[in-house]
Amino acid sequence: MRLYLLALNPTDSVTEGFLPAAGRLGLDVTLLADPAHAVAHRELCAGLPRVEVLDCDVRDFRAVVDRICAAHRPDAVFTNSDHLQVQAALAAHYFGLPAKDWRAALRAKNKAHMRRRLADAGADTVWAAELAPEQQATDLLALAPPYPCVLKPREGVAGEDVVLVTDDAELLARCAEIRCRRPAAALLVEEFLAGELYTLETLGDRHRVRVLGGFHTRLSPPPYFVETRLDLVPDPPAAITAGVLAQLDALDVGFGACHTEFVVQDGRPRIIEVNYRAIGDQCDLLLEDVLGLPLFEHILRVHLGIDLPADLGARAGRHARVDYPCADRAGVLVKAPGREDTLLDGGVRIGYRPLRTIGERHELHHSNRDYLGVLRTFGGDRAAVHRAAEEFLTDRQWSITP
Repeated sequence: MRLYLLALNPTDSVTEGFLPAAGRLGLDVTLLADPAHAVAHRELCAGLPRVEVLDCDVRDFRAVVDRICAAHRPDAVFTNSDHLQVQAALAAHYFGLPAKDWRAALRAKNKAHMRRRLADAGADTVWAAELAPEQQATDLLALAPPYPCVLKPREGVAGEDVVLVTDDAELLARCAEIRCRRPAAALLVEEFLAGELYTLETLGDRHRVRVLGGFHTRLSPPPYFVETRLDLVPDPPAAITAGVLAQLDALDVGFGACHTEFVVQDGRPRIIEVNYRAIGDQCDLLLEDVLGLPLFEHILRVHLGIDLPADLGARAGRHARVDYPCADRAGVLVKAPGREDTLLDGGVRIGYRPLRTIGERHELHHSNRDYLGVLRTFGGDRAAVHRAAEEFLTDRQWSITP
């Protein structure tokens, strides 16, 4: 069977998750890679005998269909990229293959569409306004935004250029800053939803949606929204979960993997954004380890038209957290720990992966692009997990010079 995997830049989810899973399922893989990153993909896939890499303008679904037609007959078309869900869904539908509804994928990606759909369905109403690239930022002031509010790219990811603004002057200044970096991007201003931030991780087949669990997310201080730590919530409260699932149902989101971020406000969940793919930044790898199930195989099987088993067999009684040491300034990384994998007394496992190379210079982005590394910690004892993570972060050093 042939799996077409659409990708932009290489990610851990692809190289450590989906490609090994495809190998275990005995699939032949054609990785359709954005030309700008095709060389990097070929280098990473060089030792994989059943994987080929083809250049393709993966942002254009017509180019994806043409490339597939010129190569091999597909059995599945899949991506875990935020940017390519619509393209993968349209290509899969063209070939009559199982896929997400492309309209639902578009609603998830376009946050203005998401807000309108939830409001029209009576699921939740959040004040929001779009600013097209050709519009003047001053047009927003006539709408009387409810400060504080959040300014973000309408179709952004990873917390990039997401900022809290508190008055008209700040809104105009932040719009100007973002437009310098993204002159062609539409922006969205929306009501700030206060409350503790959580995620819900789901996986659906053609018949129903399963809840894998969730995370409690720690953020950097305002005005930015950098995720610095996620703690596993293996059994989210039933009423909260039901509220999130009802909103996802209103968006027609359910098939395949989905990562939903929400706050709990006045006892009810209010969605911040829907990422219609598996959670990233190595939390998906952690989920597979903690739950003790073949998560990536399950996701691929769904896209092959194979329904999930009645019992996923997820392991209970485990605790986990993910920490992201972040740069606090622009400059050159001169000191940082290397890769580590350790099994501690008491059964706590620690895995650290550096994300930057010593000697590299980076600007400060106030987003997930500032991550220096990822620390995954899990085990059967909650206190031991937290103690091990804190000791690791205290004992290691990350140093940046201007």
